[in-house]
Formats: sequence, C-alpha cells, structure tokens
Amino acid sequence: MSRHSLAKPGILRLCGPYGRLKTMVQAASVEAAVEQRWPLSSARKPVDVVDVSEPNLMREQFPYHQPPKVLFDGLEVPVDPPDEILITDTTFRDGQQARAPLEVAQIVRLYDLLHRLSGPNGVVRKSEFFLYGTRDREAVRQVLSRGYQYPEVTGWVRAKREDLQLVREAGLRETGILTSCSDYHIFLKLGWNRRKALENYVGVVSEALSQGLRVRCHLEDLTRADVAGFVIPLAQRLMDLAQQARIPVILRLCDTMGYGVPYPGASLPRSAPRLVHAMIHEAGVPKAWLEWHGHDDFYKVLINATTAWLYGCAAANGTLLGYGERTGNTPLEGLVFEYAGLMGGLNGMDTTAITEVADYMQRECQYPIPASKPFVGRDFNATSAGIHADGAMKNEEIYNIFDTAALLNRPLSVNVTDRSGVAGVAFWIRQHTGQNLPKDHPAVEAIHAWVSQQYTSGRTTAISDEEMAAQVKQRLQRVPLS
Repeated sequence: MSRHSLAKPGILRLCGPYGRLKTMVQAASVEAAVEQRWPLSSARKPVDVVDVSEPNLMREQFPYHQPPKVLFDGLEVPVDPPDEILITDTTFRDGQQARAPLEVAQIVRLYDLLHRLSGPNGVVRKSEFFLYGTRDREAVRQVLSRGYQYPEVTGWVRAKREDLQLVREAGLRETGILTSCSDYHIFLKLGWNRRKALENYVGVVSEALSQGLRVRCHLEDLTRADVAGFVIPLAQRLMDLAQQARIPVILRLCDTMGYGVPYPGASLPRSAPRLVHAMIHEAGVPKAWLEWHGHDDFYKVLINATTAWLYGCAAANGTLLGYGERTGNTPLEGLVFEYAGLMGGLNGMDTTAITEVADYMQRECQYPIPASKPFVGRDFNATSAGIHADGAMKNEEIYNIFDTAALLNRPLSVNVTDRSGVAGVAFWIRQHTGQNLPKDHPAVEAIHAWVSQQYTSGRTTAISDEEMAAQVKQRLQRVPLS
C-alpha cells in the first residue's frame, strides 16, 4: 500500500513533475465547519455603503436585450483553498421551487439517503428546509426525530423579525435569512434604497443572534450586485455582529441568475474567484463561513461551485439531481465526485446512495431524469457503439469513467442499435447472463442479424432489454438472464 493511500483525505497539490501528487493532510472535522477563534481578523479597511438615488443596473455587463457580457479588467486573484471543504443541501428548500411539493414521507426518505451519502464525517454537512407551511414544519419535525448528526437541519426565513419565531418553534440552531443585495432587488423589487436595506438586514440578524441562533445570510443576486458599494459594507457589519455575539454569521454567495463565471480575471460582480477573494480580504469573512449557491442558467453551475472551493469558499450548496428554480441548482451528486477528486477520497461517503436517490425520485416522486445525466441517468455509462463495446469487452476501464459498479451499483452497459455490431451483442449477453461468448459465436451472429434486419425495415429506436432477453432465450435457452 502506498504512502498516499494511508493519508487522510486532503486537497491534492502537484509537487514537482507531472503525475507526482503530494497529499496535504487535512482530516475532516467532526465539528461544524463554522467553529472560529475569536477575535476575527479585521478587514483591510472599513467601508460604508455607497448611497445612490437610482439603481445601478450595470448595463455594461447586463444589457438585457442582448446576452450578458463577461468583462475583464486585468486583475487576477490566486487559488487559496480553505482547510476543509464541505457540501450543503437545499433539496427541500430551493429544490422544491421547481417541482410539485414533496410529501412528508418522501422528504424523510430522501433525508435518510442524504444521511447515508454524507457518511460519518458529515461531508454533506447541512440540509435546509422551508418553515412556512404545515407540511414543511411536519417534515422538519420528522427528520429531526431521526436524531442524525449529519446533515444538520437548518431553516430559511425572510428578513423579518417575526419570522424568527418559526425557527425557535422548530427547535433549529441555524437559519438562513434572505438578504437580497443587488440594486435589482433592493430598488426594483423591495422599493428600498441601499441604506434602508443594510439597516434592515443588520437589525434582523442582530435580533437572531440575540436569540442564540446561528445565522446564514443569503446574499441574493450577488452576481449583479455592487460589491464595493453595498456588499462589502454589509458583510463587514455582519462580521461585527458575529464578533460581538461570538456566534458565526455565514454568508451564502448566491449566484441567483447563473451569471457567475469561473474566470479569475473577470470583473466583479460576475467572477466567482474575485467574489470569494473580496469576501475574505475586503470584508474579513473567515473562509469557513463562506458558502456558494449557484444556478445553471448558463451551464456553469458545477464549475462555479468547484471554483469557489478552490479560491477559499468552504461550502458548496446543491440539490439532489440538481433540481431547483428554473434551470436548477448545483447537482449534489456532482459535488460529491468533485469533492473526491479534490480531496483524494470519499471521506466516508456512501456513493451507492446516489443511485437509490435517483431511483426513488424518478419512481416515487415522478421527477424525470434525462437518460444521459451524469451518474444518475439510465444511459450515463452505456454505449451504443460497437467499437466501444469491443474495447469494453477487453477491459472496461477503456470506456468507463470509474468502477461504476462498485461506487454506484451501476455496471457498464450497452444499448443495442444498428451501430452496436456483433461486439455490442456479445457485450450485452455477457453483462446480462455472465456468458463471455466470442463475437463469432453462432448465437451472437444470429442475434446481430436479427438486429440488423430490424433497422433495415425502418426501425429508429434502440432494441429494448426485453427484446434482447427474448432473443437470447431463443438462441441460448439454458442461460439464465439477470
């Protein structure tokens, strides 16, 4: 066994020539990642909110009648990962804003699977719940009765003092508070100005801290916000409150409309690296108190979350299968394998739970899953190409991303079509019967001839497993099918 295989999971860093990896040992803490030594390190320079009479809609980046623009200003920031990275879940909050509400029993079952996926070290550290409806509160009551340490159940409320009562009644230690921070929201939605927004948010957070609650401020629409003129002053005030109360205030960096980009040299507010860097170095927020929350409007939801990790954001927020408002949130299963790649191991996570989640959500919750969706789609590790099937028969590593049978209970498979050839037929037989027949076996050739005739006659769909099973049974009557 190698030296590296004995090490605990840690961020992997290149050391010397390509291919030589050195593990920076970082054991995942069994305590919440929000633990912090006091006092906080002070921000570089205290700043006040920049009052404006009209909203700054940043038309140079967001022209609306054209696609948004990515600007570069020549300023780049370095990769600077935190000591520990982790995953948080919002399946039962943002994830329910895209589909019909889940039933309480369905929420409990999925929460059980999240717990199993998270593992004993709590890689999936928290799960966020609505508190406003009777069904939401009953779901919280039932998942709390499970008694699991991970994922910790947390809430979400508006920036209203009276809503904090819902958190106390639910018996939760942490809640998210909606703190919209772009002028689009402050001026156009709420009808406030920046000063009023800041004072309102500070007042509600102060009240929550006085009640002993750990607070998570959702910086809504951050990637369209004036970072220097509003976000940094707000974040500094929130850190002052945390310092006074000796209670963490977590900042969720919300890429609400999916405008975020992973480019370190892009201009604020769209650059995920620059946003994280500003929170740490301009606002004085500890890395462990930062959390990225993204949407997939521009196909960047997973890479933005991973980028946030690499530049200092401790937590990445996602949902099971990526379900969420509009185009969805970061797929939690994607974060799991990103974590494994960055940390050099699964750190106790049970990834076979991912397949059970997908099966349950599709069967019981009526959530459709695209066949090609990574890790969970019906065909994510299936091939239709005969040349690929031929390679997989020799060694499945050639055309399989990892041991999907071991990690996901999903063996490599083949969809038989007119492109599959005799190799595809032989591979299907091996995967379903255990019989390793050569490509020139009479049964293989006969089934391939039948498949070819189907498409010569005008067929345009793949041969189903049931049809293949019937053909195999006809040609190899004594071979049991799996």
